[in-house]
Amino acid sequence: MPVRVVEPSSPSQVAGTTQGNTLPQPCSLLSVGQAFSGTQNVSSLQKDEAWRVNVRIQGCDLDHGYLCGTMEALNVPMADTPVVTFWEGEIVDTKNYTFFTGKWGATAEDDIKHWTKFPSFSPLLSQVEADGGKSLDLSNYPYIFMRWKEQYFVNVGTDCGLTIAGFYYVCFSCSDGSINGFYYDPNSSPFQKLELKSTNDGKSGFSFSSYELQ
Repeated sequence: MPVRVVEPSSPSQVAGTTQGNTLPQPCSLLSVGQAFSGTQNVSSLQKDEAWRVNVRIQGCDLDHGYLCGTMEALNVPMADTPVVTFWEGEIVDTKNYTFFTGKWGATAEDDIKHWTKFPSFSPLLSQVEADGGKSLDLSNYPYIFMRWKEQYFVNVGTDCGLTIAGFYYVCFSCSDGSINGFYYDPNSSPFQKLELKSTNDGKSGFSFSSYELQ
């Protein structure tokens, strides 16, 4: 949920992977109710600033590569209260979603530029360049790649001075629950970094196996 700042643009397949589009293995740290806390860097040419951010997962459906949750920014300068947004996510599982976004104004070139900022993506690069990663088996890969798209503001109006026009490229570590992300919006400062760690402060939310969303 960065401030809209227009700036000049910044100038081998994994061993053992096979075709089959196997879904990621369930990860206890990526589950309903799990909370994360950290910062988003919103630095630009005019300022250097980081917002404190809390995220909570509200729904997760691995079979369909879907998850959703809330994001709370705590020290937004132009807002009197914390700003909360609801987001929906796509899990890159090569079955439901590949590494190529294909929407939200992102080209394949934009995708590669952002994914390659994650060191854990390097072993996947050649195969992703070839077919978006469709032939990769990520079921046992220790990282889960996702896209998070904020859908609406929960507690403020659209005139709050923030934009949710873009989306986040996200890398989740299955070993420690840490999250790194980069925000993409052609009209905002580039590569705003999101850094979160699991807080393990209890779980609450809903399961798609028990509730039907309308």
